Amino acid sequence: MGRRRGAALRRPAAVVLVAGVPLAALVASAAAAVPARADGAAAPRRSDMELGRGPGLGFPLRVLDGALRRSSVNALINSSGQRRLGSGCGGAAGVPSGSRVYCWDHQDATTGVWVPQGVTSVSDAVRGERWRGGGRPLLVSWHDQGSTRVTFVNPDRRTYRHVLLVEPALADGRVTYRDIDVHAGGIAWYGDELYVADTRHGLRVFDMRQIFDLARSAAGSTEHDDMVGLHGGRYHGHGFRYVMAQVGSWRYTGGSAGPRCRGTGPMRTSWLSLDRTAARPVLIAGEYCRPSAPRGRVVTWPLRGLTGDGDRVRPDWAGTLPADRIQGALRTHGHWWFTQNRGEQRGLLLSTRRDGSGWGRVTHRTISHGPEALTCYRGQHRIWTVAEHPGRRALWGLTARPCH
Repeated sequence: MGRRRGAALRRPAAVVLVAGVPLAALVASAAAAVPARADGAAAPRRSDMELGRGPGLGFPLRVLDGALRRSSVNALINSSGQRRLGSGCGGAAGVPSGSRVYCWDHQDATTGVWVPQGVTSVSDAVRGERWRGGGRPLLVSWHDQGSTRVTFVNPDRRTYRHVLLVEPALADGRVTYRDIDVHAGGIAWYGDELYVADTRHGLRVFDMRQIFDLARSAAGSTEHDDMVGLHGGRYHGHGFRYVMAQVGSWRYTGGSAGPRCRGTGPMRTSWLSLDRTAARPVLIAGEYCRPSAPRGRVVTWPLRGLTGDGDRVRPDWAGTLPADRIQGALRTHGHWWFTQNRGEQRGLLLSTRRDGSGWGRVTHRTISHGPEALTCYRGQHRIWTVAEHPGRRALWGLTARPCH
């Protein structure tokens, strides 16, 4: 279900928006240290990463809520028709020994259309690490050429379900929704809200209470993989049973980021993570930059600002990354990890701390192919990531004691 049959889509007419090994072993395994860069670059300006609240979506959300039946997270992860997690993918993906590994079914493991990116879990969402109803899901974001989905993995049943992300809109005076065409390089779940990285603009916000079950809605349809939104009086979602509606956004007040890393101005939001171990929880974001570009930046925003009633949020810290080609980053108890892409070679996990003058000694360990964003599952003492390459895919977690 939820498969795309071709590149051509039937979309609503022109629309107007109303609007995731113990530390000692990790360090010991490092064959070399990666020096922190000291290139004299100016410290990033926090003002470049200031966020402003995007347009409201209250009206179309109310209409959708009246037309479609909502689903809870617990009902979604326990519903019928789930895909089953497979096994045996760790070797092909190059996952380090001792890791916990979840494998997709054959279709999702090999497709070149959908690509996994961000990772978060119930450990980010709530301190007790169990969602209402007892579920313990991990979430993974995927992009294709025009759409975005989030996968809810249920480790207790070894199953998973894809959910299409959609943006409420108006078309010809009627409320509909459309595809969300972003890279979704990072996601972070906090309370009821799910933050999704929007590379050029900032953050898109979703709500766990705004998941619609098209199969159980009189006005919904799970047919027609090529249709999304309102068609003929029924709401479609490319054949997906569940769609999750965007409820808001945070956009850079200085405008959009450029197509390439510039080192100044609004940051390219390549990945996200969440630090619950800080005195005041923060959302972490950063940018993937190639060696030929200025070094990427990393920023933290206070979650109390993002979840409050204000219209602007300024970072409480911003810095320059210790390496290029960073696919994801995570901080817990002052300890940082970064995934580094190396093309067809297995990726690296960098590990360091901040000191008074910047990054301390950076060590590295070879990990899986194509490692992406990172998240800490505190109760497991594991940091999780997803290997993205077709045929070498895995959702996997490595023991790391500072993650608790």
